[in-house]
Amino acid sequence: MEEINQKKRRPRGIYLLPNLFTTAALFCGFYAVLAAMNGRFEQAAVAIFVAMVLDGLDGRVARLTHTQTAFGAEYDSLSDMVAFGLAPSLVMYVWSLQGLGKFGWLAAFVYIAAAALRLARFNTQVGTADKRFFQGLPSPAAAAIIAGFVWVAVDNDINGEGLSYIAGVLTVVAGLLMVSNVRFNSFKEIDFRGKVPFFVVVVVMLGFAVFLLQPPLVLFLLFFSYAVSGPVLTLIHLRRRKAERQAASGQEEAQQDNEAGED
Repeated sequence: MEEINQKKRRPRGIYLLPNLFTTAALFCGFYAVLAAMNGRFEQAAVAIFVAMVLDGLDGRVARLTHTQTAFGAEYDSLSDMVAFGLAPSLVMYVWSLQGLGKFGWLAAFVYIAAAALRLARFNTQVGTADKRFFQGLPSPAAAAIIAGFVWVAVDNDINGEGLSYIAGVLTVVAGLLMVSNVRFNSFKEIDFRGKVPFFVVVVVMLGFAVFLLQPPLVLFLLFFSYAVSGPVLTLIHLRRRKAERQAASGQEEAQQDNEAGED
């Protein structure tokens, strides 16, 4: 009996492969802060985008290799907090917001606090949330908006001080979207292994061509459009529900009138 219990016990330790990707994403967030402190803002922005790629890989690697653990999930959340919470807010603050005084550091704090709240809420709703949607803007997407904005400006030789108020508003809005109840499509229902029409391949090819021409601008517009899509889709959903309720209410009233007429 004791031998059977020992076999059922899981071996202690952690799986190396998925946590290597998580550690690499954590390092990218750390490097982004160091690069910003030394005035290398383009490298800081690129590091945040690299962290996004690595963050997307660690979970997939864990699922493919059947190495998912509670430790890995917690470690991934801590890595996300650094790479997509702390790093973007500090990069934006050093590049543009520090000239705004109290409003500057307050905007940066709103973003990082919202990122922490967003990750905490996500962790508590993993088993109950609708997997087709995210509640609130995902922290990697919010970080991409901040990093993309900085990258576009630096790529066009635009000084951060001249965009300080725009940067402050963008930082606060990105933070508030993370803790909002706005729904964002998760795209998890897309089957990448299925067949698609030929024109889809052509569109993807053209997309890669445009991306290679202006990577920072394309990335910023892509994630900015995703951030805008959430409120738009939520409004459409609310209007549709309102119309359905009105239609149902109208049917009930008509049925009551018919029953009254029969009486």
